[in-house]
Amino acid sequence: MEVARLRAFLRTHHRVALDTCIFIYQWEANPQYSPLTNLIFSSTEQSSVAAVTSTITMTELLVHPYRDRDVLRINELFGLLSTYPNLEWVAPDLDIAARAAEIRALHRLRTSDALQAATAVHTKATAFLTNDPVFQRITDFETLILDDFL
Repeated sequence: MEVARLRAFLRTHHRVALDTCIFIYQWEANPQYSPLTNLIFSSTEQSSVAAVTSTITMTELLVHPYRDRDVLRINELFGLLSTYPNLEWVAPDLDIAARAAEIRALHRLRTSDALQAATAVHTKATAFLTNDPVFQRITDFETLILDDFL
């Protein structure tokens, strides 16, 4: 586990965009990724780095709890994440939608991924943290793949 290398990476960026998988790994306390996601979220909480994500993340996070009718989990996720320090939730507007269409067309991403990428570009994030190598096709930010830090 290369937590020190991730810490150094985060120090070089003032604003990072977080893909949905980062939240899932953290919420589920995934033993493979939690040392990395713990650092990401503690750095965000302590203002070492500002984080941004699209509201599409909340949509993706809440699907299973809604499917399971798990109201407690829905409330926990929404309550914790919607008020998390130094984490900005950005809803797609027309500018983000247009940029997402361009990204989707140029890089052949799924719509949800294109919206995540467009949100990162729109908010001037210099890094995108994910575990999906498809984001490496986009040159507007530096993509960090968590698996590269294992």
